[in-house]
Amino acid sequence: MTGDSAAPVGTSTAPERTEVTESGTALEAGTALESGTALESGTVLDDIDARPGSTASLLRTLVGLYLRPLGGWVSAADLVTLAGDLGIPAGPARTGIARLKQKGLLLAERGTAPGYRLNPKAVAMLERGDRRIFRMREMSDADGWCLISFSIPESARSVRHQLRRRLQWIGAGVVSPALWICPWHLHGEVEEIVADLDARPWVTLFPASTPSTPVPLPEAAAAWWDLEALRAEHLRFQASIATLPSSPFAAYVQLIDGWRVLPYVDPGLPPSMLPVDWPGGRSFAEFARLSEELSDAAWRHVRTVTAAARRS
Repeated sequence: MTGDSAAPVGTSTAPERTEVTESGTALEAGTALESGTALESGTVLDDIDARPGSTASLLRTLVGLYLRPLGGWVSAADLVTLAGDLGIPAGPARTGIARLKQKGLLLAERGTAPGYRLNPKAVAMLERGDRRIFRMREMSDADGWCLISFSIPESARSVRHQLRRRLQWIGAGVVSPALWICPWHLHGEVEEIVADLDARPWVTLFPASTPSTPVPLPEAAAAWWDLEALRAEHLRFQASIATLPSSPFAAYVQLIDGWRVLPYVDPGLPPSMLPVDWPGGRSFAEFARLSEELSDAAWRHVRTVTAAARRS
């Protein structure tokens, strides 16, 4: 980023979720993939279990928003100061920062002072988050779909679990245990997931038009996605807007931190598949309004806090 614009965030969080195994039983979310770590390929993953508003989530949001426009590096002291401006005491902030380093998001690097550099291997994850969070797409009834069919042997069951977990995280729906569906504009992300997991021999993708279902489309969508959980997430976000702090910096970071779960778990279904009272439109409008209102002032605050370290 250049100029006075605030940088986009590329990290993400999600509520506790379960997956369904091929036998139809529930798989605990935490057993499928250790979130926020690097795969053997070195890819840094989203931390999908960090609870919005927690120290871990706020710090990841802070790093995702501002390390890139700061040139990829920030002093340890300035990072702790900015965490303090979010209401995180110095001790928990240092502990949380150390955990981000352990998870591969940050690398310790001394510049003009002791500090941290953004791991280059995390950039793809952050850029993917930028596209989701700041350019979330809502489908029209004419948009296409991607069907994901897979048959993974028991000898590779960990790959099967990881594939399901990561498909769930990008907002894919479950038609059956081995057949998933997502908007076609996300098929590139599906390809990345399959490649990361070396699962290509077992996965086939099909482009598709509007599904023909034995029940009305809203009923089918409610079976493939947990629309009531998604509704609750929208209402939670809308309620959180009323409690944003007065400081533009803290308000903006908390806004992004509270919002960023939604563009992942909500695939932006077309109107024909949603209840008439769906709250998504209001969430999108409020996020866009507040983001535009707060972002520049928040970025000015970050530049002021970090100016001395950058000049040294």
